Amino acid sequence: MSDTLEIRRLRVDEMQIALEMAREEGWNPGLEDGPAFYAADPNGFLAGEISGELVAVISAVRYGDDFGFIGFYICRPGHRQKGYGHRIWQQALDYLGPRLLGLDAVKEQTASYAEHGFKPVYRNIRQAGISLCDTPMDPRIAPLGQGIFPAILDYDQRFFPGPRVEFLKLWTAPMLETRRGFAFAEDGVVKGFGVIRQCDEGFKIGPLFADTPEIADTLFRALAGQVKGQTIVLDTPEPNAAALLLAEKYELSPEFETFRMYRGAAPDLPIDQMFGITTFELG
Repeated sequence: MSDTLEIRRLRVDEMQIALEMAREEGWNPGLEDGPAFYAADPNGFLAGEISGELVAVISAVRYGDDFGFIGFYICRPGHRQKGYGHRIWQQALDYLGPRLLGLDAVKEQTASYAEHGFKPVYRNIRQAGISLCDTPMDPRIAPLGQGIFPAILDYDQRFFPGPRVEFLKLWTAPMLETRRGFAFAEDGVVKGFGVIRQCDEGFKIGPLFADTPEIADTLFRALAGQVKGQTIVLDTPEPNAAALLLAEKYELSPEFETFRMYRGAAPDLPIDQMFGITTFELG
């Protein structure tokens, strides 16, 4: 049996294999993450294969010409320490080219990524707890859907370094059993939005973007109220003190952290209005 690693593009029908590898790593992905992830960049998911077995994956998603994000970097335990991870990592970097790059790293891996030019900028803290919220009866809260998508797309551009139209189109599409989202609009102007999705364990809220802490609070209650009594997760950027206070107010506790790292000048984003990032895998 050959032990030669062949690297190719991951096919759309193999996304569930990549998600299963993520589950085995304890990353707790969403039940319906695959289609939206793949839509972000169908050429940006790489597979490392040995004799027909998928042993390594990585995502290297191009967001336009100027930004890219690396995630889903997994090599199966039985195939580690053989150089396979390094090879697929290098091919991911080659695909992304000289654009600004971002990733989320656990503390133990920051030194390794620093060798490739990535610098830590801030921590993201995963907060988790049981939803005790009721959805507020607020006329400024509206379910996400096709009619409001252009306004959501325009609003999202403030919070992300590159265009992610196809991803966002699927990410904000309502699936009553697994994913719901709400926008906060006042006088016809969107001032915040958020999405909650079902995962293997509990529900993750992300993104949660809002002009003010008060709007973020209202959106959080609208989202968490959909799954009252269930476990909810919110990935808060540490520099946003109001986001940490929001998590504390609703009795969410820190359980995990990553370091947001960039290769190149860190983008100037309104972190004080980012109460929950979208995903660790795709930024």
